[in-house]
Amino acid sequence: MANLLDIRRRIRSVRNTRQITKAMQMVSAAKLRRAQERALAARPYAQMLTNVLKSLVSRADVYDPETGEVLHPLLVRREEKTTLLIVVSGEKGLAGAFNSNILKAAAKYIDVKKDKNIDVLAVGRKARDYFRRRYPLALEPGEPRKGAIQVVGEYVGLMNRAQFASAREIAERVTHLYTEGKVDSVYIVYNEFKSVIAQRLVVDDVLPIRAIGEQAHEMTEEATEEQLKQRLEAAKHAGVGIRGADTAEIDKKAAGFATAEVDYIYEQPPERLFRDLLPRYISVQLFRAMLESEAAEHAARMTAMDSATSNASDMIDSLTLAMNRARQAKITKEIIEIVSGAAAAQ
Repeated sequence: MANLLDIRRRIRSVRNTRQITKAMQMVSAAKLRRAQERALAARPYAQMLTNVLKSLVSRADVYDPETGEVLHPLLVRREEKTTLLIVVSGEKGLAGAFNSNILKAAAKYIDVKKDKNIDVLAVGRKARDYFRRRYPLALEPGEPRKGAIQVVGEYVGLMNRAQFASAREIAERVTHLYTEGKVDSVYIVYNEFKSVIAQRLVVDDVLPIRAIGEQAHEMTEEATEEQLKQRLEAAKHAGVGIRGADTAEIDKKAAGFATAEVDYIYEQPPERLFRDLLPRYISVQLFRAMLESEAAEHAARMTAMDSATSNASDMIDSLTLAMNRARQAKITKEIIEIVSGAAAAQ
């Protein structure tokens, strides 16, 4: 059994660790609130852009009346030979299984598409490190391939605080690759965030655009019951609301713009507006995914730090019990020695 001095040192060390994990939990909770507010603040713009595009679809010629071909290159569908996969991960660790689950979902999707060429675009340090160790780095899709699976882009430092300018930069590159025919489809892997307990891993279609305003999930992975319980406990301890904001009324009003039977007057021809707004629609989709992934990362880190704090408290209780037993054994031994010495002196 360890002596009392060693046990006291371990208790002091675990207490210091508990203070750190508790502070990290509170910091993550504060960042989570801000990330939720940012995601909610960006939602009206995304909704209105979607509704404007829906309105333009009914007023602009999407298909050539003579040939029946799609007029916008982002709507063109072709045989899927080369796929671009955007993987959105975190920048730091200490977030439980957040990053590993995203990377596992990406690896699972790559395994499903293993009969095709796959170009990976890593967003976040963890995704960059994971794919760089496993697959070759290519400068640009369309150049001589270095393998069936290759890394064609890395964006590090964006997920500390997601910005629309970063999402727009990625979207411009993605749309350029698709319109040039260097890739035939684009998918994104990220953690979809609705509330602290309502999160799931998804693989979404990005290009070609199938239906404006509708998300098509290629793959989804729901949280387990144990994970839901941990998230709920962490939210209670940190004082974070577990329900998402109710925006049903706002959504209903915004949706009315696309379905209103009104003849809108546009400053530019509807066809030109539709052509110019579709790339921005892709930017908004990517920005939404980045915001939700950022919020989900803070929620995962808050949950992980809450579990670490709870484990540290349990360890302190166990060590305190061991220290009390060791001290009691030491006192008992000293009493026996005193009594034995007194009996021998008689």
